[in-house]
Amino acid sequence: MNLTAERVALLAERLHLPDLPAELPVLAEQAVAKSWTYAEFAERLLTRSAEAADRRAEATLVRLAGLPFRKSLAEFEFGFQPTVSEKQLRELTGGAYLERAENVLLLGPPGTGKTHLAVALGLAACARRHRVRFTTAARMIASLAEAREAATFSRRLLTYTRPSLLVIDEVGFLPLDAEQAALLFEVVGRRYEHGSIVLTSNKSFGEWAEVFSGDGVIATAILDRLLHHSHVINIRGESYRLREKRKAGTLPAEIDKTEGTT
Repeated sequence: MNLTAERVALLAERLHLPDLPAELPVLAEQAVAKSWTYAEFAERLLTRSAEAADRRAEATLVRLAGLPFRKSLAEFEFGFQPTVSEKQLRELTGGAYLERAENVLLLGPPGTGKTHLAVALGLAACARRHRVRFTTAARMIASLAEAREAATFSRRLLTYTRPSLLVIDEVGFLPLDAEQAALLFEVVGRRYEHGSIVLTSNKSFGEWAEVFSGDGVIATAILDRLLHHSHVINIRGESYRLREKRKAGTLPAEIDKTEGTT
């Protein structure tokens, strides 16, 4: 490495541009071949460095988000779930709802792609450099209850209130008692008009009182805050998992007969 290259490497390190030394000789050759001006060369070099920085930031945010898997919107089978608007989801991945602290509520039977869509929105948010936190309702409530016992509740609560986007999966899969419902309300209330929530549930809004052990008051209070600024997506269709079992011929006959009748 010559002296100039060494100085460039040191300056790039000081400016936190680790990709610049590798990009420099490649772009320098292109600049000569295409007769770029100094300004054009500088613009392309900085653009490459910015793009690399964006990729590193996105990778870090995705890793910290705690997503259960990585599936983008492009991998969602809209043809299999025609009740889901591809146009609406693509608009949501643009991230404007995050700037307005709006919520996205994904409702539908198990296996219809709610979690896939929630993860896709989380990945899209990470790509736009938003901090994301993914959790199931049960895991979040258990974590907060444990923190309350250990007198670390305020600090643990920040885990769910600080990120730009909180994804809460599987609300309604298990009933919540009064204390658990209060913990969910605490999170929803703290984020209200301050940060977005993407929430998935297998229950219609009319069934939420059952989720909260028949307490319609707490159910209404939570829904009021979630729905005030929200995008509601109802998915009505077959389960992907049941479809695959049917294709493989492993779906029990009694389930195959009742599928789609409820």
